[in-house]
This record gives sequence, structure tokens and C-alpha cells, in this order.
Amino acid sequence: MTATRIMTQESAQAGPVTVPPFAVVSGAQVQQALRGREKQIVELVEATYRLHSAGRSVNPPSVFLRFPDRPSSRIIALPASIGGEDRVDGVKWISSFPQNVAAGIPRASAVLILNDPDTGYPFACMEASIISATRTAASAVLAADRLSRGCRRPTRVGFVGAGLIARYIHTFLVGTGWSFDAIGVHDVSAGSAAGFRCYLEQSGAPGWITVHDSPEQLIRTSDLVVFATVAGRPHVRDLSWFAHRPLVLHVSLRDLAPEIVLASTNIVDDVEHCLRAETSLHLAERLTGGRAFLTGTLEDVLAGRVTPSGHRTVVFSPFGLGVLDLAVGKYVYDQVAGSGELHVVDDFFHELRRYG
Repeated sequence: MTATRIMTQESAQAGPVTVPPFAVVSGAQVQQALRGREKQIVELVEATYRLHSAGRSVNPPSVFLRFPDRPSSRIIALPASIGGEDRVDGVKWISSFPQNVAAGIPRASAVLILNDPDTGYPFACMEASIISATRTAASAVLAADRLSRGCRRPTRVGFVGAGLIARYIHTFLVGTGWSFDAIGVHDVSAGSAAGFRCYLEQSGAPGWITVHDSPEQLIRTSDLVVFATVAGRPHVRDLSWFAHRPLVLHVSLRDLAPEIVLASTNIVDDVEHCLRAETSLHLAERLTGGRAFLTGTLEDVLAGRVTPSGHRTVVFSPFGLGVLDLAVGKYVYDQVAGSGELHVVDDFFHELRRYG
């Protein structure tokens, strides 16, 4: 592995500027670097939220590429930059094509590009569907832990949506010490629900597993409800289903009717990101003309500025920040580089002299 040094008039006094080698990190390497490290990744995500809240990150709005002839599909660009000791810039490019599931391949696919903050040169292209699922799960589990402190910890969990994200959230819950007496599953696809049940049984996780035909009974019998669907608009509208005041991880953002949002304690990961793109929170803002229904951010909870009471349903709605992808991606890169197994593309950057 070599780096190319370029001398410019501006850098002559400061020393040579280094063009980093460019590496490709496969999904297998990503998975190996993250396997069994649930606690470390949750701690990393918490630290990244704190950096973001302290203004040591740049996280502009995501850019949605939509298609008139394929309205259910989209590709999203999430650019971001992280300061601190492990500075890194970059972008995640993630697609969501729900029709893939019927064809037997995953709905989402993604790559993450990491850029060197000193030169701007990209130094890694990484498979990122695993990174995306990991940071999503770590964020949700961090919120579940902090939002359930000071009250009875949930012992009955229900998953509305039984895809990859649900599996990762369950894995992170178990990997950080959670245990459940009962696990509920609901998906509009009977095959997905059956597949998730099979995963739960094979994982050896304790808890009586029930597959529900509708979300109502699942919600009514769960203390912790995880929404991980591909819903494009609210489909859960009956406030009475939440009379027992469960903790809700609204990961998919568009499942709950605005009336349920307005009757709940609402915690988000980032206000501006969550209140856009037709999310349930965005619809609630349109309905009321304001944001008074927001209680605070997850970082407010981490810092002790906000402590939700047990008198209302608590809903955590994370948009999913690009800085989290960068933090997890940089962690993976460092692990793979440290093992000496980086796949470097020699001479990826070729025209490095202005005049040849």
C-alpha cells in the first residue's frame, strides 16, 4: 500500500500533501468487523450524537432521488462530516426498491464513500447496507435503554415489519443485555413474518414468539414496539391501541397517524431532519402549524435535560443521520486496516500532476 506525495507552492513550507490509497471494503469484511461488537457500536453512536449536538459535525439534509415511473422506489444521498479525533467526511448512497423482496433479493443496497478531511480525496468505498442497518439498530437500542431508565424495563417486545432492520434491532437488543418474556411479530407479508420467526427461534433468544395477523393485538400486548416497515403513509390510527403507554421505536417514521404523535411524548434524533419528507412528525407539524408537540432530542435525554414521564406513550423517531454512517464506517475501516486486509486499488488516482 503506497501513498502519492504531491508538492505544491502552498504546501512546500508545510510539507508534502499525501494522496491516500484507495481501498474497497466488502460486505464480508464489514460484517466481520462489526460482529459481536454491539456494545461498542452503541457507545460509538452515543459519542457521535454528542459530537453532533456540540456542533462538531456537518449533516445537511438528505437528497432523495425519486422516479416518476417507479414511485415506490428511491435512492438517497446522505452527505456528512465528523470532527473530533477521528475526523472524516463522506456520503452514503442507499437505494430502497421494495419490489426486490419478491424477487428474492434485499430491498436496500448501499455504498459508503469515506473522504480524507485534509485533501478531500476519497480513500474507501465500502458496502454499506450492513453499516446502515447497524447504525440504525444501535441508535434505536440506545434510545430504548435511555428512555426506559427510571421505569420498569420492557419485557414484551413487538416488531411491526419483519425485515433486515428488525433483525438487526433484535440482535442489538440481545447483544446489549435485553431479554424478553414475549416477542410479537407482524408483517403484511406472511413469508417475512415466518422468516423472522425462524430467525428468532434459531437465535436461541428467550421469549414466547407470536405472529400476529394485525398490528393491533401486537401493539396492545407489547411494552416495547418497534416499527421497521416500508410504509409511505400512516396506517396506525387508533389511539386506544396505545392505552398502556408503551415505548415506541418509530424507526420507519411514517407508520403513525398525526393524532397518535400529538398524544405522545416525542423524542427525535434531529429536529430538522425528522420534520421533513412526509414523516408522521412532518404531518403533525402541518396539522398543528407548530412544533410544540416535540419534547426534545435523544441528546437532550443523554445529557439529562429531558426526562420523559411514564404518563404518556413515548415515541422515538430517528431520521438516521449520515454522521452515524460515517462513524460506523470509519470504525470498520480502522478495524480492517489494522488487520492488514485492506483491498487497495493501485493507481486509482492517476492524473496527479497538473502539467503531466
